[in-house]
Amino acid sequence: MAADIPRLLEPALLESILAADSENTNLIIVDLCSGALYRQKHVPGAVHLQPDTLMAGTAPYPGKLPEMEQLENIIRYLGISAHSHVVIYDDEGGGWAGRFAWTLDLLGYHNWSYLNGGIVAWIKEGFVTEAQANQPVPSETTISIANSEVLISADEIIGQLDNPDYVVWDARSPGEYSGDMVRSARGGHIPGAINIEWTELMDRQRNLRIRDDAEAILAAAGLGREKSVITHCQSHHRSGFTYMVARILGYKNISAYDGSWAEWGSLDHTPVERGVAF
Repeated sequence: MAADIPRLLEPALLESILAADSENTNLIIVDLCSGALYRQKHVPGAVHLQPDTLMAGTAPYPGKLPEMEQLENIIRYLGISAHSHVVIYDDEGGGWAGRFAWTLDLLGYHNWSYLNGGIVAWIKEGFVTEAQANQPVPSETTISIANSEVLISADEIIGQLDNPDYVVWDARSPGEYSGDMVRSARGGHIPGAINIEWTELMDRQRNLRIRDDAEAILAAAGLGREKSVITHCQSHHRSGFTYMVARILGYKNISAYDGSWAEWGSLDHTPVERGVAF
C-alpha cells in the first residue's frame, strides 16, 4: 500500500490526492455502485465495475469464486498491475467493495484502500462528482491465487470447529442465523458461530462510515484480533464488508467462506445449529 494512502481513506483525503495529482496513472478508482447511479454521478476518474462479475453466479452456489479467466478479465479490464493502488467504493456501505477487496487480496494485490462511507458519504458531504463514463487503460496482467489463506472451504471449516483459536463470524441477519428465516435447504448457523450482522458496523449517523468502535464491538463479542476469524453470509457479499473491516482493523488471520450459507445449508455432511446464542 502506498505510504501516503491509508487503508481506510476519508473522502477529504481522496479529494486532496486527486487535486494534487490528477494524472497519477498508478491510482485506479473502482466504482462498484449500480450502473444507473454511476451514469448519474461518481467520484471523478472512477471506472465502473459491475459487482456481480465478482461472483461465479451459477447454481447452486452463486457466490462462489468465479473461474480464473473471469477474474483475469476483470483485472485486465481495470488495468490493475503490481504497481497499482486501487481505491474501492460502492453505494451500500461496503459489501461489494469488500468483496472486491477480498478478491484483490486473494490474487496478491494488497495495495487497496476503501473510501470510507463510499459514494453515500462522498455525495452527502458535497464532494465533486462527474457523470461521464471513464474507460480504464487495460493491462496484460496474468493472475494467480497468490494468497490462498484468505479463502476457506466447508471441509476446512469443519476441521477447525473444535479449535478454540478459530471463530466463525456470521454476517447474516439474526433471523437467518437462528434458522427462523431459511434461505437454503436447512436454516440455522455453523456451530459456535458468532452473529454480528454486517450493517451493525456501519455508522448511519456518519453516512455509512465504518463505526469508530468496530474493534471494541468485535472484541466484546469474541471476535478479537487474537483469533483466526472466518467470515461468511449467504453468498459472501455481506461478508465482503466484514472481511474488509477485519483487514482495515489489522487482523492478521481473516478468511472468507465463499460458498457461505448457500452451500453450508445445502450439503449433507455440514453440522448445523439452530436458535439464538446467549
